[in-house]
This record gives sequence, C-alpha cells and structure tokens, in this order.
Amino acid sequence: MPVTIRQEQRADIPAVRKLIERAFAHEEHSDQTEHVLVERLRASDAFIPELSLTAVDDGEVIGYILLTKIAVGESVSLALAPAAVHPDRQKEGIGTMLITKALAAARSLGFSSVIVLGHPDYYPKFGFQPASQWGIKAPFDVPEEAFMAVELHPGALKNVSGIVRYSQPFLET
Repeated sequence: MPVTIRQEQRADIPAVRKLIERAFAHEEHSDQTEHVLVERLRASDAFIPELSLTAVDDGEVIGYILLTKIAVGESVSLALAPAAVHPDRQKEGIGTMLITKALAAARSLGFSSVIVLGHPDYYPKFGFQPASQWGIKAPFDVPEEAFMAVELHPGALKNVSGIVRYSQPFLET
C-alpha cells in the first residue's frame, strides 16, 4: 500500500507520541519534549484538527506534522511544529508529502502564512524564506536563516511585521 496522508484520528495519538519521541531522540537541537508540546497544543485554542496530519503506511503511523495558530503583529499565522518521520523511514519523501499536504490544507482553510524554525537547507524547497525579509522576528534568539516564513497566497505577508507570538504551549517548559 502507498503512504497515505490523513487527518490525525483519536486512535493515532499513542502512536504519534511514540513516533515523535523516536524521531527527536537523537536530534542535536531538541530538548526531546516535542511529544509533550503536541499534547499541550492539542488541548489549546491554537489547535486546528484539520492541520494535525499523519502519514500512514499499512496501518502504521510513520509520520506526523502539526500546524497551529500564532500571531505575527496583528495578523494570524500558523506555526509548523513539529514535523516528524520515523527514523527507519526518513529519506523516502514522507516529510515532503506531509509538508506539502499541510501547506495545501492551511491554504484551503483560508490561512495566509506559515512560520517555521527549521533547517535552512530543507524548508526553502517549500517556499520558505528568512522571515526577516518581511520584518518578522522570533521572540527568542535564533539564527536568522533558520527562522523562516512562507506566504500561502502571493503578497500575504506584504503588510505583516513584528515579533511572533506563539500560543501558550510553546512557552511552557
């Protein structure tokens, strides 16, 4: 069976937690609590069920992505965090499928932009560019090239600038 990207289902939650724990277990720039962040985000007003997506192969959850509401200045945007693929299934295009589907779903729901703190060599292929080019800043110290934004509609960030305000779960440790 081919990999299917679909909205996360309640029954997926334990598998998603294990997947995220495994995917971030050896990441250098991780505190290994991404699974806790996801649980907190699911319980917050920032959560959008249609933007909590899983990659499933033969009934097994092998990938996950979450987009949640944030604010940039006076505008609503989305944060992409986290995106995870099972370590044994990386480099198969599953992350690309998840990101592509999540961005398309966000666009269809009427959102205009997405912010990510991620690998500057990976996310530009999806249209992400340094957020600083729009005057968008992180609320914490991060490398400029790793803090990126993408417009889901041309010109969506033209009059947007300021410091990103993440939802409360991002601020909890």
